[in-house]
Amino acid sequence: MKFAPNPFTHAIRKGEKQLGLWLTSASNSSAEIISSAGYDWVVVDMEHAPNHMLSVCSQLQIFSGSPTTALARPDWNDAVEVKRLLDLGADGLVFPMIQTVEEAKSAVASTRYPPRGIRGVSGVTRANKYGRITDYFERVEEETTIIIQLETVSAIEHAEEIAAVNGVDGIFFGPADISADMGLLGKAMDPAVWDLIWSAARKLIAKGVPVGTLVLDPAFAAKLLNDGFTFVACGVDTALLAQSSDQLLAQVKGDLS
Repeated sequence: MKFAPNPFTHAIRKGEKQLGLWLTSASNSSAEIISSAGYDWVVVDMEHAPNHMLSVCSQLQIFSGSPTTALARPDWNDAVEVKRLLDLGADGLVFPMIQTVEEAKSAVASTRYPPRGIRGVSGVTRANKYGRITDYFERVEEETTIIIQLETVSAIEHAEEIAAVNGVDGIFFGPADISADMGLLGKAMDPAVWDLIWSAARKLIAKGVPVGTLVLDPAFAAKLLNDGFTFVACGVDTALLAQSSDQLLAQVKGDLS
């Protein structure tokens, strides 16, 4: 059995627009509902969600039967957690709160086997279909998407150097934390936040670096993709449920006599 190509990895390298969704409900049912919706990619979040290894594993299993690429976000740049997520078969990783070139190199190293990195070796994991994928060791590093998340003013100032680290496939801007770092907590859509993001994003786009983000405004998500962003998540599963349940209740109440 041969290693199947990762469509998201190859799509962003070619500059193809990729629309995604964030998963924070830690729910198999939610994952199953979303898996057939047609998104290009999703992120199973461990940083701001009650996910653990078993819940991540079950969601990855659900998405393995769909065309949607399932990435995972560890709760920190932790080599042990990264090793376990890769062994579970995550198609890619989104590393939160990377501040420096050294931290980006450390993130990449945790996804590489020796001598290129520090990932521990196991011959029988879900990732290699329990030893059945014969070219796993040769192909996994090329196919696994490595996304580095910039979430502070300082990190953005070093965006070009961080993006140039060998093994980094894309840069993800986190507007919520960037706004907080700018003294604009809770104002992720403030124009000053996006002026700062664009100051770095334009330089990266000009160099052919895929850039992405998460926003909850669908029109703004489309605009970002049309203006040069490569991968944008346009919603969060829990937010979609909250918004739709609120709207339904308000609509029915409004029609009561």
